[in-house]
Amino acid sequence: MSAEVRALTIWDRERLGISLGAAALIFLAAIESLAVTTVMPVVAEDLDGMALYAVAFAGTLATSVIGMVAAGAWSDRAGPRRPLYAAVILFIIGLVVAGIATTMPVFLLGRLVQGLGAGAQTVALYVVVARVYPAHLHGRIFAVFAAAWVVPSMIGPFLAGAVTEFLHWRWAFLGVAVLVVIAFTIVAVKLRAAPLGPIASDPAEGDASTPGVKIGLRMFLAVVIALSAVGVGLAAEVPGILGWVAAAGCVLVIVIAIVPLVPKGMLRARPGLPSVVLLRGIVAGAFFAAEAYIPFLLLAEFDFSPTWAGLALTLAALAWASGSALQGRYGEAIGSRRIAALSLLLLGIGMVSLLVVAVSGAVPWLAIIGWGFAGGGMGLLYPRLTVLTLAFSRPGTEGFNSAALSISDATGAAVAIAVAGLAFATVSPIASGFLAVFGVGLLLVLGGIVPGLRLGSAPIEERH
Repeated sequence: MSAEVRALTIWDRERLGISLGAAALIFLAAIESLAVTTVMPVVAEDLDGMALYAVAFAGTLATSVIGMVAAGAWSDRAGPRRPLYAAVILFIIGLVVAGIATTMPVFLLGRLVQGLGAGAQTVALYVVVARVYPAHLHGRIFAVFAAAWVVPSMIGPFLAGAVTEFLHWRWAFLGVAVLVVIAFTIVAVKLRAAPLGPIASDPAEGDASTPGVKIGLRMFLAVVIALSAVGVGLAAEVPGILGWVAAAGCVLVIVIAIVPLVPKGMLRARPGLPSVVLLRGIVAGAFFAAEAYIPFLLLAEFDFSPTWAGLALTLAALAWASGSALQGRYGEAIGSRRIAALSLLLLGIGMVSLLVVAVSGAVPWLAIIGWGFAGGGMGLLYPRLTVLTLAFSRPGTEGFNSAALSISDATGAAVAIAVAGLAFATVSPIASGFLAVFGVGLLLVLGGIVPGLRLGSAPIEERH
C-alpha cells in the first residue's frame, strides 16, 4: 500500500461530511434503541400489552430483515443513496406512529415500520462505506459508528427514563423523530455529490457469497422470515406445550427460508464468511435477548425507577464503544480468532452475573457491572465481523453480503428475544422467568464457540 493511500483518513475533505452524517444517523438510531429498551416496561403497562412485550422487540428486528434484503439488492443495482433515503423516511414514520399510539397493536405497527427503516439503513450505510472508503479505513469508520453510541450510552437510557418518569414515554419516540428529520436533511446534502453509483461484479467469479436467487424470491423469503419470527413471539399466547410446538415450527421455517439469503455453508459454520455471518446472529441473539429484560428485572424485582433502570444499560454501552475503539486501533494485531474468544468470554461473564442476580434476588449492582463486561465483548466483536464481511466481499457483492450479515444479526436477535419471551411467559414465578431468559443467553454464548474458531482472515489490505 502506497504512502499516499495510507495518508487518507476518514476525516479528510472528501469524506468528512459523509463520516459525520453517517455517524449522526447511527447516533440517533442508538438513542432510539436505548430508549425503547428502557421505556418498554412502562409502555406495555400503559397500553395493556404486557403479553406482547417480547414481540415489541422481536417484531422490529423481524421486519428489519425485509428492509435489509431490499436495501442490499437495491444498493448493488443502483448504489446506496436512494435506499438510504427511503430507509430514513420509513424510520421516521415508524417513530411517529409509535409515539402517537393509543393501543398496543398500533404501537406494534409503528415498531414494525421502524424495523423496515432501521434494517435498510444499516445495509445502505455499510455499502456507502464499501464504495467511499479504502479498505484500510474500514476498521476506523466502523469504530466511529460504534463510538457514536458513546453519548447515547451516557445520556440515552437515563434521559429516556427521565422523560418517561417526568413527561411521558411518547416523547422518547417523537423527540427522536424530530432529530432524525434534522440529521437526514444534513446527510442528504452531504451525500449528493458522493461517488455512490453501482459497481458491476464479475460474473466469471464465484464464491460463497454469490446471491444465486432473484430479488423477488429473496423478498418473499424475507417476508416469510419476518412473519415466522413474529410468530415465535406470539406463541406465548398459545397455552401449554402447544406454544412451544408452534414456536419450534416457526423456527424451522426460518432456518429453511434463510439459507438462500446468507453465504453457503453458514448453518454448518463453514470457515470464512459463513462463520462470520453465523457468529453475528448468535451473539446478537444472546446479547439483545438478555438486555431486553434487564430493565424489567430491575423494575419488577428491585423497585428501580425508570430513570435508574435506564442507567443500568449505560455501563454496557460505554464498554461497547470502548471495545470498538480498541478493535479499530489494534484489531489487526490482535487477530479475529482472539477477538472472538475474548468477546465470548466477556459475554459469558455478563450472562453468569445476570443468572446469579436472578437466582439470589439480591445484589442488583452485580447485574449492572456484569453487563458492562458483556458490552465490552460486543464492542470488540461487532465491528470486527463487519470488517471481515467487507474484506471477504468482491466488488458488486457488498450489498448482498452486508445484507446477509445484518439478516443474521436481526434474525438471531428476533428469534432469541421471542424464545426468551416465550420462556418467561411459561415459567413461573416471575423470578424463574428471568432465570430462563438469561439461561437462553448463556446457551447461545456457548454455541458461538464453534464459528468463533472458524472466522478465518481475508486480505483486507488488498481489497481496494
